[in-house]
Amino acid sequence: MNAPAVIVDNVVKEYVLDGETVHALRGVSFTIPQGQYVAIMGPSGSGKSTLLNLLGCLDRPTAGRILLGGEDVTRASDDRLSEIRASHIGFIFQSFNLIPQLTVLENIEVPLYYQGRLGASDRRRCRELAAMVGLGERLRHRPTQLSGGQQQRVAIARSLVNDPYFILADEPTGNLDSVTTEDILQVLDDLNRRGKTILLVTHEPDVAQRAQRIIRLRDGRVCSDEMIA
Repeated sequence: MNAPAVIVDNVVKEYVLDGETVHALRGVSFTIPQGQYVAIMGPSGSGKSTLLNLLGCLDRPTAGRILLGGEDVTRASDDRLSEIRASHIGFIFQSFNLIPQLTVLENIEVPLYYQGRLGASDRRRCRELAAMVGLGERLRHRPTQLSGGQQQRVAIARSLVNDPYFILADEPTGNLDSVTTEDILQVLDDLNRRGKTILLVTHEPDVAQRAQRIIRLRDGRVCSDEMIA
């Protein structure tokens, strides 16, 4: 088995809301090897969003540990968490989160810009990523000139620009029609075949079936964890 890309070890997350303690996660544990494609599912209130925020280093658990690429991020400083988000995690969102004033190429370059890295080799890599997701002829287009599926392809290319440990995809097909959904899932399939670790959060069973493994949450706990043949 490949080395772990992600380790979630007995993670608990509690919030206080209107004086009441909300138990969002109740001792969640799983390990994801490098190169695995995992779907995370669960009904509203199951803890999916909370887990997503923790895996994305946007929040910290109340108890337990999360290791990304062998590093315990629950002990990391805020500055280190920002570095990890920028360089180790590729985010893909349901709403694309592109900057409308920027071109396709410039949107892909954004993570490098924030790190102060935008040399000739970096720009070349961005162009290669655009070509890989089928947008090599649309580098100068802006988001408003693209279809929803094309915008999501830009977001996928942007998520890869720093060669992250894993891709964290939050309902990446939620705003797309069935034909475009299939196109985007084929891109994710191809990335996984290239060895990229993917964590896909979805409520759609057909989308989850594209993964190699499905982890289901209910009431803040893992209720099932199955490999797909």
